Amino acid sequence: MLIKILLVVIFFGLMLAIGLYCRKHSTDVNGFVLGGRSVGPWLTAFAYGTSYFSAVVFVGYAGQFGWRYGIAATWAGLGNAFIGSLMAWAVLGRRTRIMSQYLSSATMPDFFGKRFNSDALKIAASLICFIFLIPYTASLYNGLSRLFGMAFSVDYSVCVIFMAVLTGIYVVAGGYMATAINDFIQGIIMLIGIVAVIIAVLESKGGLFSALAGIAEISDPHAATPLAKSPGVFASFFGPDPVNLLGVVILTSLGTWGLPQMVQKFYAIKNESDITKGTVISTLFALVVSGGCYFLGGFGRLFTSQLDPAGAGIPVEGYDSVIPVMLSNLPDLLIGVVVILVLSASMSTLSSLVLASSSTLTLDLLKGHIIKDMDEKKQLSIMKILIVIFIAISVILALIQYKSNVTFIAQLMGVSWGALAGAFLAPFMYSLYWKGVTKLSCWVNFIFSSVVMVANIFIRPEFPELLRSPINAGAFCMLAGFVIVPVVSIITPKPDKKFLEDAFSCYTKTVTVRQSKALGDVE
Repeated sequence: MLIKILLVVIFFGLMLAIGLYCRKHSTDVNGFVLGGRSVGPWLTAFAYGTSYFSAVVFVGYAGQFGWRYGIAATWAGLGNAFIGSLMAWAVLGRRTRIMSQYLSSATMPDFFGKRFNSDALKIAASLICFIFLIPYTASLYNGLSRLFGMAFSVDYSVCVIFMAVLTGIYVVAGGYMATAINDFIQGIIMLIGIVAVIIAVLESKGGLFSALAGIAEISDPHAATPLAKSPGVFASFFGPDPVNLLGVVILTSLGTWGLPQMVQKFYAIKNESDITKGTVISTLFALVVSGGCYFLGGFGRLFTSQLDPAGAGIPVEGYDSVIPVMLSNLPDLLIGVVVILVLSASMSTLSSLVLASSSTLTLDLLKGHIIKDMDEKKQLSIMKILIVIFIAISVILALIQYKSNVTFIAQLMGVSWGALAGAFLAPFMYSLYWKGVTKLSCWVNFIFSSVVMVANIFIRPEFPELLRSPINAGAFCMLAGFVIVPVVSIITPKPDKKFLEDAFSCYTKTVTVRQSKALGDVE
């Protein structure tokens, strides 16, 4: 117990110290929200990765999808690495950085407003962010309750409040730079922690090959899909349900392309060489952390005697109990590492979400619309107040869910990811590359994704069977956007040509670089 408490105290102390140290970088809006657009590749890549993966992935998704799909759940981790990280950086990184700086936009809603010359579009995007980021924020605490119950004799409420207060202090004090530096440290902890945990869990089952042999002997006679009733299916290449697994891969991988807190990381990139480095670093980070989480979850059925003693095919205490049970017999030192790992994963994502929420609400909704006269000092003050408010709301929602077993909030978390990514992904990506995107196509896509995902909460039984899952519905909205935006753009009035030429002129600007960065022209 002393070891575990000491690790947590050191961790908390370090986070606070960094937040206070970074106050000098957050004296204006640009510094507070984007770190002055001068954040290096390591910090940006780790900020991207740690914002991507939280306790929701480590405890919730890894346990749930590992139980359902076995070792094949690792495909979700591979998708996160190569689609959610590598391709996202390659397709969006450079162009997002160039156009967002040219348009002087600090948030995704502000980008839409300036790219399409529409205040109404900016306000709509900021409202979508505000509505759907809050439940996502509240869900970050979900994975902590069981782990802290396993590791400490401390009430879950105390843990949630301490984590929220600490995150609030270092984000309010140091802004984006404090978040980025803390994300880097938290990312290192996540990398070391997940590798150590995988090795320890597999060793407890006789090693990798013994564990694989054990999972190959398991079937699920109660499964809805006939394939899952076959021995060996949970150790197979695509698992018992490849179609629904594909939905998981699409939502958790492609979804990052449209999430404001993820895309805004590209706004802060310092220079060209940082994009290449950041791409490699973030991909390797995702490969280890996300790939490792889902791979670990794939062995969950080896613990069936503890999770499902009656053989009903479902963990008695729910999917969130899978990972904690797998870790419950680890040595105390490793348990302490796991606690710090999950705290790191949750706090890094929480800090990113509240910073994105507060900056969006302040700069895109309140400034110039509700509060007409808002100088830079007032903008900073309001953003910091909103950070505290958002964290407080997320804590209240998390405690309500924990104390009264309300499932609505948990469902809304899955819907949040689908709604945000479904609404923003296609319009944002197309608008970076194609001049033909129209304002109306953005409106149609915003409304379509928001309505579909909200309807998925209230009238889920009326949906086609394949789309009843919020994950599949979210994946559907994202893919549908790639059709909706070009089709609506083709049949609606085109934007002003002069305005478009000006917006895209940032890509044709000539820049001079050292020959070490680019080969000279051949005569």
